[in-house]
Amino acid sequence: MTDKTDAKAAATKATKLKTAKEVNKSEEIRKAAAGLKAKGEKPRPVTIIAMLGKQGLEVSSPQVSMVLKRMGFRRRRRRKTATGKAVVTTAGRAKAVRTKANKVSVEDLVAAQKAVSRLGGLDRALAAIEALRQFDS
Repeated sequence: MTDKTDAKAAATKATKLKTAKEVNKSEEIRKAAAGLKAKGEKPRPVTIIAMLGKQGLEVSSPQVSMVLKRMGFRRRRRRKTATGKAVVTTAGRAKAVRTKANKVSVEDLVAAQKAVSRLGGLDRALAAIEALRQFDS
């Protein structure tokens, strides 16, 4: 009897390994997200993880989020304009040049260039900015 149980255990283990290798988790996430979208629901990582958990697949929340982001389901970050309204940044438009020290967008640079030309040069523009800084403080 122990030979039969050992053989069954080995066969079951081999079957589980085979199915685990054949399953593409990202593809299953895509299928689940498309199914939720077809139903009119928002594809959320929690619901997708629960759906795939019922099927016996274990996926992580960051993995689901990355697949959804690449599919275009996740919202893009929004940035505020000078008027205070939120604008969605897209890949086709000029993106903001961001560093930790300064947050200057391409639009800001174009506006600064126009201001410098209106003030008659960079030296005069810098003098005006320094005078403005003294008034503010």
